[in-house]
Amino acid sequence: MNTVKADPAVQRALLDLAEIDAELSRATHRRRTLPELAEIAAAETALQARTDDQVSVRTALDDLDREVKRQEKEIDAVRAREDRDRSLLAKGGLPSKQLSELEHELETLQRRQNALEDDLLELMEQREAAEANTQHATVALEKAQEALADAQRRRDAVFADLESIEAKRAAERAALTPKFPEPLLALYDRVRQHRGIGAGLLKHRRCGACQLEIDRSAMARISAAAADDVVTCDECGAILVRTAESGL
Repeated sequence: MNTVKADPAVQRALLDLAEIDAELSRATHRRRTLPELAEIAAAETALQARTDDQVSVRTALDDLDREVKRQEKEIDAVRAREDRDRSLLAKGGLPSKQLSELEHELETLQRRQNALEDDLLELMEQREAAEANTQHATVALEKAQEALADAQRRRDAVFADLESIEAKRAAERAALTPKFPEPLLALYDRVRQHRGIGAGLLKHRRCGACQLEIDRSAMARISAAAADDVVTCDECGAILVRTAESGL
């Protein structure tokens, strides 16, 4: 395999490129692992639960409203029948049998009305409780909506910052990459895609990419390499940029 060649100053510029790529990678990682993302997912689940609760309590309230109206309608019908019977009694002149029947019916109607009114009172108490539940559910729903909106705002603010960083760094990368010969840039990009870091400073016999110390035989090979030879770390494959701090 032919050794990739590049001017030492060009090789040192790889450290600038590696720094740019490292920040871009951090931005990508932060975008994926942002705590607000998990918070939003939890808030969405909570919001759906609060929405379901509100639908449930509103349905119960609507059912009670219908039952109250039905009960009130039935009471009105009983009262109307009672008023009719009392009107007939007030006119007088009724046969004794019909009079007795009317009096019996009035007693029955009164008992029926009392029972219906008791039932209505119980329904109204149930409705009052259901209305309170609806109000509580509405407040809980509003809080869930606010929590979700707050998490989304914070996520969007971080994303806006990340987009600014990414745009700035991408522009810097685009301006920097033409300075590298194609074989050098291809090697750097290939290593970066597989290992995460394409180049690192060789400092005091330690690889700046993987932070491992380079053994004596590898250091001897690197020391013997020409200044424009591109050398790599045996452990991680990253391009080793040599400077006065490399310990050669």
